[in-house]
Amino acid sequence: MASPLIFLSAGEASGEHYGTQLIEAIRAEEPGASFFGLGGKRMEAAGLRRIVRAEDVAIMGITEVIRHMPRIYREYRKLKRSIRRRDDGPGGLPDVAILIDFPDVNLSLARELHRLGVPVVFFVSPQLWAWKQYRIKQVRRSVDRMLVIFPFEEKYYEDRGVSAKFVGHPLADLPQPAISRDEFAREHKLEGEKDWVAILPGSRGKEIDLNLPTMLDAAADFGDEVEFLLPLAPTLTAAHRATVAEMLRSAANRRVTPVDDARAALFHARASVVASGTATVEAALIGNPFLVVYRISDLSYAVAKRVVKVPFVAMVNLIARREVVPELIQGDFTAANVVSHLRRLMHNEEDRKTMKDDLRQVAAMLRQTSEDARETAIDRVASVALGLASRAAELGRSASKVTSHAR
Repeated sequence: MASPLIFLSAGEASGEHYGTQLIEAIRAEEPGASFFGLGGKRMEAAGLRRIVRAEDVAIMGITEVIRHMPRIYREYRKLKRSIRRRDDGPGGLPDVAILIDFPDVNLSLARELHRLGVPVVFFVSPQLWAWKQYRIKQVRRSVDRMLVIFPFEEKYYEDRGVSAKFVGHPLADLPQPAISRDEFAREHKLEGEKDWVAILPGSRGKEIDLNLPTMLDAAADFGDEVEFLLPLAPTLTAAHRATVAEMLRSAANRRVTPVDDARAALFHARASVVASGTATVEAALIGNPFLVVYRISDLSYAVAKRVVKVPFVAMVNLIARREVVPELIQGDFTAANVVSHLRRLMHNEEDRKTMKDDLRQVAAMLRQTSEDARETAIDRVASVALGLASRAAELGRSASKVTSHAR
């Protein structure tokens, strides 16, 4: 097969991180591979020709999606045009498409790619088991291989006629941070003799707006006894970073230090406050006690309560099928409640031990073992994608043939 041309789409911080790793893993197997599509700055640095910037489309919530729909649709059409142009160009259509999470955009892209005969790999499943179950028909029609990162998802899809594979969670393949506490303290001018608490409000601007103020109010209640660490996602725009800086300037009595390494912050923190999302999985794998918080607009929450059909919000609790970490959602997410849970997780040794033991069990469930101990989740995704690309090249991109061979 000639060097493959690969369409990649990742619209949020976690997906952009995986996209960067995928580019590197694919290039290790196919050095001449080229990439274009939707992604963040790290993907661009790794070799993606960005048609649409991730930071321009990363939003959240039902009402937020509606409000930004014209912009989202405009960027979506730009992506579709970039694929179609290649139909007439010397390079032809992409040999395979890898769509990472971001279902509101990526499921629509899957339909267009499938129509053009491009094999589609969807990595990091839409949470159809929680809501929007009707989308399963679209997945069945348009996705050649669903690669999932949570163990219960494989059976969910297989039972509904979708070819799925649990590849393990990419974060489970990472070693624990190597930086020592002393080094981290020196790097960020922290007081090493104090307890540290990490606060992770989310990777999108709207999450910062809705989650960070309450976190800062909780930090203020601790006074000077605790250092607070605030990791900032690389996908945040300059405007959002300016908003965070202004929040910190207007809170002179709060000891909150922005940092650029969320995993190191979680690793060295005595306890953490983590907004629901990928960061909760990261925190679980690091293994220190934490609580999960989240707030969306009142309208989005009212709609979500009617349509979301899961007993927990935190993925850690969904995997364990019981409450491993406390959840403070919407009205329960107050500074007083955060402080109460933090003090218990920081000072009650029995509770700390219980949570650490539970988190170790969850971490084990997120790992996929294979004969090659060096093989990672990202390696498995790259292998599946290159296999489909090779078959597509051999079969002349007949969509029906590609699908039958993939399954």
